[in-house]
Amino acid sequence: MGLFDDLSRFLENRLEEFLRSNPHLELEALLEQLREQEEDTLKLVADLKLQEKRSQEDILSTAQEIQRWHIRVQKAKDAGRQDLATPAQEREAALLREGNQRWGQMQGLKERITQSQELLRKIQQRRQEVQAKAAEAQTVRAQAQAQQRLETNGWSNQTSSYSSGFDDLEDKFRRWETQDELEQMKRNMGK
Repeated sequence: MGLFDDLSRFLENRLEEFLRSNPHLELEALLEQLREQEEDTLKLVADLKLQEKRSQEDILSTAQEIQRWHIRVQKAKDAGRQDLATPAQEREAALLREGNQRWGQMQGLKERITQSQELLRKIQQRRQEVQAKAAEAQTVRAQAQAQQRLETNGWSNQTSSYSSGFDDLEDKFRRWETQDELEQMKRNMGK
């Protein structure tokens, strides 16, 4: 496993270096990561809301059972059937405990939904910020490329417009340098 860990670390380091040298790609990677987090959080919120709905249905069902057993307890007491009233009261108490437990679970689900929605809001806000930075970086890159093209075109335009002037100047220098070399040779021969 050490070889795979080393290879994994090496690849992660290379990726980080590449992203640092290409910041616009780093922003794109961050945007993709935020999109995935947003999608996962939306799924989580939907799942939690479904659990909350089921929990509410269970609580309602338990409440109906409690009501049914409460009526039975009263009926048994009114009829003087303590042998039925006592176990019915125990059943009602057990259902009340179960209802309270389910209520607590539902409150926990509601809290998790609230936290997940807050997380979703923060992710969406962060994504908007990163999108703005990516758009800004794209604009800066486009301006830099446009400036580079202007400079490159400027150089090529200058070269073409002065090429005839440079050719004349080149000829003048060649004649002067040739003349200078000839005179240097004459002096050296005369010695």
